[in-house]
Amino acid sequence: MNLTTHKKFKGDRLMPWGKGTVVTDAKGYVFLCGNTATVDDYDPSKHQGGAIGDPAAQWRAILANIKSDLEELGSSLDHLVKVTFYVKGPFPTGGVLSSPNFRMDVMDEFFAEHCPKHCSYN
Repeated sequence: MNLTTHKKFKGDRLMPWGKGTVVTDAKGYVFLCGNTATVDDYDPSKHQGGAIGDPAAQWRAILANIKSDLEELGSSLDHLVKVTFYVKGPFPTGGVLSSPNFRMDVMDEFFAEHCPKHCSYN
């Protein structure tokens, strides 16, 4: 199995996690991780910076990062199989979908016709 791991940069800084891994012997599967909606000066080692904007802006930034990363690695949102996301509460009726931080409307902007199967965790 041939794995190629790609580095993740925020501005000109190398992040401590990778952008993703391409598995060429498995028909080019791409595995991404660590997409966050953080400000440009985000530095996890110094606890500097933080999340950008409101929940909708954060969802848009993360999905735009995923789209960009997939395209850079030779794929696209059309080939996305699964998205795992974490949503911060509150959860008025007990579930993630009831949280004002869960933004299905923003998901619809990116996946109007073919939304990937997604899992959500509290």
